[in-house]
Amino acid sequence: MQIDLRTVSITPLRQTYQHIADRQGGDKAASRYIEATMDVQAKDNFHYRPTWDPAHELFDATRTGIVMKDWYALKDPRQLYYGTYTQARARMQETAEADFDFVETRGLADKYDDAARRTALDFYVPLRHVAWGANMNGAYQCAYGYGTAITQPCLYASMDQLGIAQYLSRLGLLLGNPGDLEAAKHAWLEAPAWQGLRRMVEDSWVVKDWFELFVAQNVVLDGLLFPLAYKEADTALSDKAGPTVSMLTRFQTEWFADACKWVDAVVKTTAAESAGNQQLLSKWYADWRARAIEALGPVAGIALGDGAPAALERCTAALDARMSKSGLAV
Repeated sequence: MQIDLRTVSITPLRQTYQHIADRQGGDKAASRYIEATMDVQAKDNFHYRPTWDPAHELFDATRTGIVMKDWYALKDPRQLYYGTYTQARARMQETAEADFDFVETRGLADKYDDAARRTALDFYVPLRHVAWGANMNGAYQCAYGYGTAITQPCLYASMDQLGIAQYLSRLGLLLGNPGDLEAAKHAWLEAPAWQGLRRMVEDSWVVKDWFELFVAQNVVLDGLLFPLAYKEADTALSDKAGPTVSMLTRFQTEWFADACKWVDAVVKTTAAESAGNQQLLSKWYADWRARAIEALGPVAGIALGDGAPAALERCTAALDARMSKSGLAV
């Protein structure tokens, strides 16, 4: 008996979905990111307005002062949808877990300089409360934002911040003990150096305009805190006691570099949409920038001592340069 194997080429009748074809100007193949993102959010046939906010529809573009002709113009340059997001974060998590294992199995935490250990515990562990606040803010942006292109990465950033809070807790347990986590909580609630930052975080929870919250959290607070904590403070600790803390905070460093690509693209596209958008974004940036600098000054002093003002100035200059390049009036 003879069996003949043949290859049959089946030409698909369509290359993509109709709403994607309408956006692309023809029936052309689209990326998985585009198909998983464009026009996913419901916009018609709502049963009723939310009883807790009858002035708006469930998904309503007027919840912010920013105006866009097409909210799906705020695409993520990283092209993250659920599949690519989970794969990317899994790789970063594998690296982080390997770093924690290396520090623990080689006894690097036990050998770490005591003065540097105290500085790391006093500075980094309370920041888990800041990351938890950022998780809350990202969830709010996702809940009340408009268009899957922006709400999707906001939720991813929210969950990333929750992971960062957990890594900071693990840092505290590895370099210290459960009592150091409790001490960090009391410092966050009571220590004078932390109260400005705590107030800023808690005030951000009641910001109604979700895009202003995006500027406050993703642009300003993250844009100043991450370079301060994971570059300036980390470098100072590494110079004194070696790179142990650098290994325990690698996830934060890599995550911030990745998130900046998305944040800058959102700001640039929104500011370029209209003069009104650019003016409003610039105002929000100036207001929250001033608050963040004031709040972070005492916190920077915990890790950097007399070098804190210069370090914070460098972080501010770098953020100003980013936002100026993205189209804001800095």
